[in-house]
Amino acid sequence: MTPTPPAVPDGTAAGASGPSPRLPSLPREAVSRTVGRLQAGYRQDAPWAVAAVARLRREAGRDAYASPTAWGLDHLETLNELREARRTAEPEGRDGGIAAPSYFSSAARATQEERERREDTAVHIAVTLWALHQQSLRDEPMHLVGWPLGRAVRRLAHGRTGVRDSEASVDGAGADPAEERVEDAGETVRRRFVRVGTASDTDVFATRLRELVLLLRSARIPLDYALLADQLLLWQDENRRDDVRRAWGRDFHRRHGRPDPAHVDGEGDEAATDSVPADDLA
Repeated sequence: MTPTPPAVPDGTAAGASGPSPRLPSLPREAVSRTVGRLQAGYRQDAPWAVAAVARLRREAGRDAYASPTAWGLDHLETLNELREARRTAEPEGRDGGIAAPSYFSSAARATQEERERREDTAVHIAVTLWALHQQSLRDEPMHLVGWPLGRAVRRLAHGRTGVRDSEASVDGAGADPAEERVEDAGETVRRRFVRVGTASDTDVFATRLRELVLLLRSARIPLDYALLADQLLLWQDENRRDDVRRAWGRDFHRRHGRPDPAHVDGEGDEAATDSVPADDLA
């Protein structure tokens, strides 16, 4: 039986005639599109967005597709549309003009189905957590590029709120965030962060992450949910789980200066944050 051509690190598929450009992971792109559209509508108090966000909040903690009340929400439909678009765009002749082995091999089909299940889970957790995070907040976006989990938690652990610091807090009453030391972080928040990192299965992981998101909402500190979807996808692979933990640990220990005005306004270069190319998730 012919094995499925492996993906190689530089983004070139084995058997292809030449290198293909790196693409963002499907969960990252699906979350970016879905949350970007809903966040814009919700902040403008558009009825369709308010209703959709309310339904998404109720799905937090439930499995993707398993809850009939989630049927009709578009975040997983967006993911499936992106899957189909990528399949359609795959170069012809990639397998010598023959249909890919996944159409013939039950093992390859099972691998593909497991991959898609993990993608569904990553998107569902990320979007429903964002809906909880954004609840009742119209003046600020809670999905913000450049705010990975470790950075957001560090700010929370130092008692900060939002993404801006007044001149008074920097020059007088408090230390500049860029000078705050990680050992001075609040122990309660740090322990919650550790609990997320030590979760042993997806249900426990999602529950602990939800508890942390509620604290971030109270402090109005955002998260980069597109990046989080990437990390949620990787976390489900036990062989890649330590990579996710390392990324969170690095961001938690990294000192961040005052935020870039572009990121504060909800815009910015996504390349500035860690991204997981689609081929690296095979």
